[in-house]
Amino acid sequence: MTTLNGRRVLVTGAAGRIGSVTVGHLADLGAVVTALTIVEEPSLKADRVIIGDTRSEDDVAGALEGADLVVHLAALAHRDAGTPYDVYSGNVVSTFNVLAQAGALGIKRAVIASSINAYGVAMNPHQPLPAYFPLDATMPSDVGDWYSLSKQNDENTARMAWRHWGIDVVAFRFPHVNSADVLRRQADGHRDNPGGAVREGWGNLDTRDAAYAIELGLTAPLSGAHTFLVAANTTNAPYETDALLDAFAPDVPRLRRFAGREVPIDLTAARAVLGFQARHELDLPTLPLEI
Repeated sequence: MTTLNGRRVLVTGAAGRIGSVTVGHLADLGAVVTALTIVEEPSLKADRVIIGDTRSEDDVAGALEGADLVVHLAALAHRDAGTPYDVYSGNVVSTFNVLAQAGALGIKRAVIASSINAYGVAMNPHQPLPAYFPLDATMPSDVGDWYSLSKQNDENTARMAWRHWGIDVVAFRFPHVNSADVLRRQADGHRDNPGGAVREGWGNLDTRDAAYAIELGLTAPLSGAHTFLVAANTTNAPYETDALLDAFAPDVPRLRRFAGREVPIDLTAARAVLGFQARHELDLPTLPLEI
């Protein structure tokens, strides 16, 4: 028995990489899941599946019928997933539509997918480095692309929805999220090209841990609009973090040193407020970094 047992949760983007795992995870916890997806996915473990578009007021209204909680994951999840117009407008309209309707209905809690890209540096075409390490939710932004801008404005929408309708919203700034097999292949790439992910702090998260974070976001005793960084405790690069930063960001201030392959992302808030700790870590050797 869990606090989600018997509660109806709407999951948008339910057929996506995080969405499909989240649907199964919540169903296993006893939640009654409504899945809203723009593509058919017969394997979804949902009580109710609606094929629809989160930009549509009618589709979202139908999907919200009977919902107690909302998980909004639908998005074009990369700068190059469509035209600049489609990526930006689709993401911000979807988030506004879902949170506005959920708030107006009196739904008390929503979780939304933001991104580590909300601070802009990772996808900025000028390739700036972060202002400091570890990355945190309040660091200065440098936005040069429409996807990052959409995620930044999704977080603004969350704050507005809370202030206007009183719906508590948890936004997760996810790093690269994928299955263990894909993350391991990515780690192989970082072994050969370790500098490529410095702007993201070599952050990563198993999809199962993303679903677990979403569970905690739905159930944690909090109020307001909150943004949390979540990631695995260790990087997906087989080198010591301080050695990586010495090599690829030597002039960027470091607020502290990092132990071994500790991820240079501040996870304090997610740990303290939500009790989140990643359960699935890549078991990588620690190699000497030779540049």
